[in-house]
Amino acid sequence: MGLSQVAKQLNFTFLAPIAIALALFAMPTLAERPMVLLDTEEGEITLQLFTELAPQSSLGFLKLVEGFHYDGLIFHRVIDGFMIQSGGFTFDMSRRQSDAPDIVNEASNGLKNIRGTVALARTADPDSARAQFFINHRDNPSLDATSKQAGYTVFGKVTNGMRVVDKIAKVPTRNYGGFQDVPVEPIRILSARLLNPSIWEQPRPEKLTFERPVPEP
Repeated sequence: MGLSQVAKQLNFTFLAPIAIALALFAMPTLAERPMVLLDTEEGEITLQLFTELAPQSSLGFLKLVEGFHYDGLIFHRVIDGFMIQSGGFTFDMSRRQSDAPDIVNEASNGLKNIRGTVALARTADPDSARAQFFINHRDNPSLDATSKQAGYTVFGKVTNGMRVVDKIAKVPTRNYGGFQDVPVEPIRILSARLLNPSIWEQPRPEKLTFERPVPEP
């Protein structure tokens, strides 16, 4: 081995640990990632968002959280052993529109639709996601991005509250109008709040942007 090769090997041996350490240091820690608390009628669910791997999806979700979009909405599509979905309808299945722009699909970020992950719902158009999201109740590899399909973007995971997810997933459902798998008894998200707002400073509305729907007794 020549001197130049030895020098290169020594440089690599010396620099590699430093590069790895710097990369690890640059990655967001648990405390640095946005944490969102969903307070539901069945209990609390805490979400951690992967802003470094799904930046557009995380940003869109956070803006809706900060705008109180999810407060009062129900889990309108619930399938045991598949997922629970929310983000678009009130207790009487009235649609709550969002003025948020469509989000570019980020499903090729390496994150998989495994149990407890949070992903954006969409239409057949891969870039049509806006406000609706779902929590995977089991591993759903059929929803992942492949060479043949765009997949569904995972942008977070449940860090606390999977028992609540399990409970919601097992409630009785029915067909309601043109909708399927709607819980017989509505289960609302009472509030969605960012737990660590200091890491994501954005202007906040002074009041709710809608009237909270309250079921009649």
